[in-house]
Amino acid sequence: MLNSLSFNTGGDMLNAFKQFGFRQSVAVAIAAVGVACSAPSFAQGAAKAAAKGAGAAAPTEIVGNAQAGAKKNSACIGCHGIPEYRTAFPVTYRVPKIAGQSEKYLESALKAYRSGERPHPSMKGIATTLTDQDIADLSAFYAGKN
Repeated sequence: MLNSLSFNTGGDMLNAFKQFGFRQSVAVAIAAVGVACSAPSFAQGAAKAAAKGAGAAAPTEIVGNAQAGAKKNSACIGCHGIPEYRTAFPVTYRVPKIAGQSEKYLESALKAYRSGERPHPSMKGIATTLTDQDIADLSAFYAGKN
């Protein structure tokens, strides 16, 4: 069941987190972050779809921009920005340090979370809100940090 989570609305996300035992206040906060992060991505996706429908040529390669990634990392820093941070969902574990990782590795990991190939409900909830450009930008940003 955890592998098949996908959130189309903040209400979907809220209900999913409540289902896994989060208190109402925590579930609302997590859902709010997910909705806030998905709004820019949704707008970008709609603009790309409109441009494609108008006959515009799609870019052949997406290149990550670290400066753009720095503006998109608000959902990441809450866990990955705290040294030795441990979380208890879905089990207790130390959150991995992503700063300084390979750009290609980070991009591959985020895409795997987004597709469900890597089964982690919190990461899937965040990754499903990201466009390919968002993933490239965040990967470039974190690859350049130590």
